[in-house]
Amino acid sequence: MNSGSFRVNTKLPFLTLLFLSLLISSCQSDNLDPDPIEEDQIEDPQIAPEDKLPHVFVNTNGRTIVDEPKIDGEIRITEEEVETYSGRIGIEIRGASSQMFPKKSYGMETRDEVNEDLDVALLGLPEEEDWILYAPYSDKSLMRNILIYDLSRDMNRYASRSLFVELTINDVYKGVYVFMEKLKRDAERIAINKLNDDENTGEDLTGGYILKIDKLAGTNLGDGYNDLNSFTSAYAPPSASIGQEIHFLYEEPDAEDITTEQKTYISTYVNTFETALASDEFADLVLGYPAYIDIESFIDFFILTEISNNVDGYRLSTFMTKDKNGKFEMGPIWDFNLAFGNADYCSGGETNVWAYKFNERCSEDFWLIPFWWERLLEDPAFVGPLKARYQALRAGELSDAQIMSRINTYDEKLTSSGSVYTNFTTWNVLGIYVWPNRFVGTSHDEEVTYLRDWISDRLLWLDSAIEGLPN
Repeated sequence: MNSGSFRVNTKLPFLTLLFLSLLISSCQSDNLDPDPIEEDQIEDPQIAPEDKLPHVFVNTNGRTIVDEPKIDGEIRITEEEVETYSGRIGIEIRGASSQMFPKKSYGMETRDEVNEDLDVALLGLPEEEDWILYAPYSDKSLMRNILIYDLSRDMNRYASRSLFVELTINDVYKGVYVFMEKLKRDAERIAINKLNDDENTGEDLTGGYILKIDKLAGTNLGDGYNDLNSFTSAYAPPSASIGQEIHFLYEEPDAEDITTEQKTYISTYVNTFETALASDEFADLVLGYPAYIDIESFIDFFILTEISNNVDGYRLSTFMTKDKNGKFEMGPIWDFNLAFGNADYCSGGETNVWAYKFNERCSEDFWLIPFWWERLLEDPAFVGPLKARYQALRAGELSDAQIMSRINTYDEKLTSSGSVYTNFTTWNVLGIYVWPNRFVGTSHDEEVTYLRDWISDRLLWLDSAIEGLPN
C-alpha cells in the first residue's frame, strides 16, 4: 500500500484517529495553536473596508469546542466592517481525518433566543440553519473547494454555495475560512422530497433519499459499517486485493430515523441497479442500467471528478440521491481539498491518469471505487453523450479562460483583503510539507501558480483522453 493512502479498521475508531494523528504530526512542523498576530495586522487601516473579507466572530464564553455535541455560543458577522448579523449558535468541530490538522473546521447551526434551530440568511446565502466553516490547511491555495463548487453550479449542478471569510474565536484570530452551506435536503440545497417516518408504502416510499460513500464520522450507531447505519454492495470493487467492500451510508433519512421499510426499498433499488449494470444486457434501455439512473448526473459527476483528478473521487465524500418517483442520481460533489494536484499518493498529483482507475494503482486502500464507472464507459450510449457534454463545457463553463478567470478573482480578493498575509502569519505552513502535499511552494503566489499550471496540463491531457474513449 502507498504510504500516503490510509487503510484503517473502521471498527477501531480510537486507533484510527491515533494513527492519523501520528502520521500527520510526523509530516508537519508547525505549532498546534495559531501563531499570535497583532490586532493592527488584521485590521490594517490601509485596506479599504470594501476590500476586506467578511469576518465571523464566535464567542463560546470560554467553553472548548469539541467534536460532538455542539456547544452553545454566539456569532457576530461583519461585512465591510459593518455588523450584518448577530445571534446564538451551536458549534462543534467537524470532519474525519482533517480533524488532525491544528486548523479546525466547524459545523454550526443558528439558533433563536431559546436555543431552537433558526433559519437565517447569512452572507447573502439562502436562509437555513446548518452551516460549515471549512478550514483550508493542506490546500495552501485556499481555493480548491470553492473553485470546484463554483464550477459545478456553473454547470447547473447544485454544490454548496461558498465564500471566503476570516474567523476569530474567543478573540483568537484563526485565519481564512470558507463559509459554506452544509449539504442537506432543502428547497435551496438538495431539492428532493422530504421522506417522513410514516411513509412506508407505495409511491411515498420512493423518495427522497440521500446516500453517501464515505468514512464513518460522528454518530453512526454501533461499531464500523453495520446494518443500522449502512448497507453493503453485493459487488466487490475492481482490483480489490484484501476483501474490500462498498458501503452506502444512510444520510437522509439518517441512520437514527430511517425505517426498516425505507432501508429495504433503497437498498433493493441500488442492488437492482447494480445487478442490471453488471448483466450482459447492461445497456438495454429497459433491462439495463438506463432504467435506474439519471445518466446526465453521472456524466457531470464524472467530468467534475476527472478534471480535478480528485484522489478521493467516487470513493469518499460521494453523495447520491433518489427523489420521489425519480431515478438514482450522482451528487452533489463534496470535499475536493485533495484534488487539483494536492495529493502525493496513488497518482493524485498527476495530470495524465484517470481518477476512476484509482483501484488499479492502490488496490490495498480500504476505500475503493465501485465498478460502476468502468462498466458505464463500456457503453457507447454513455460515452457519446459524455463526449458531447465535455466538449460543450470546454467551449464555455470549463474553458481554460473561464477557470483561470475564477482563480484570478479569488487570488485578487484574498490578496487585496490582506487575508493571505494574516492567514499565513497565523498558520506558518508555506514552504513546509503538510500531508499530503505533492507541491510545496514557498509563497501563496507559488501555490496559486502551481494550481493554474496543473489545471492547464490536466485539461490538455483530458481533452485527448476523453476524445479517445471508444464509442
